[in-house]
Amino acid sequence: MPVRKLHSLEQAEDLCWLDADDPRLVHRIAAVWKLSRRLAPRRFPPGVHRHRSLEEANRIAEEWDVA
Repeated sequence: MPVRKLHSLEQAEDLCWLDADDPRLVHRIAAVWKLSRRLAPRRFPPGVHRHRSLEEANRIAEEWDVA
C-alpha cells in the first residue's frame, strides 16, 4: 500500500470509502471479517443450543468461557 501525504481529515475519509458497486468492496469486507475472526474468535460452538433450564444454560456458558 502506498504512503500518501494528507492535508486534512476529509482527504483521509475520502480514501477509506468505496462505492457500493466497486468490485474491491467485496474483498475489503472479506478481509475485515477474516481479521475479526483472528482478533476475536467465537467463544461458543456454532449452532442452536437448547437447555432444559436457565441453570443448565448458565453452566454450559461457563464451560465455554473456561474452554
